[in-house]
Amino acid sequence: MDPNITVEELKNRLDKGEKLLIIDVREPYEFAEFNIGGRLIPLGELQGKLTDLEEHADDEIIVYCRSGARSAAAQGFMMKNGFSNVRNLSGGMLAWMDRFGS
Repeated sequence: MDPNITVEELKNRLDKGEKLLIIDVREPYEFAEFNIGGRLIPLGELQGKLTDLEEHADDEIIVYCRSGARSAAAQGFMMKNGFSNVRNLSGGMLAWMDRFGS
């Protein structure tokens, strides 16, 4: 499976009502401005929250941020810590807003 997911693929899956585990690794002020319903775990807090996510170690997890850089770091960190299917939203919220608006 591709380690990245496009905004189009994610939107299609959300529109179909798929139950997805989505983690927003941005800061709270960014989340407050615009989000797509992901669970907010800022990148700086992710290490301390991994135990809360252990039950999902083999599930698909989609991470996103503003541009894709922080979520790529989160993806790598999670995969090094036993999470087997972490996908990064290509282009992050910038790509989402460019494609779909807010």
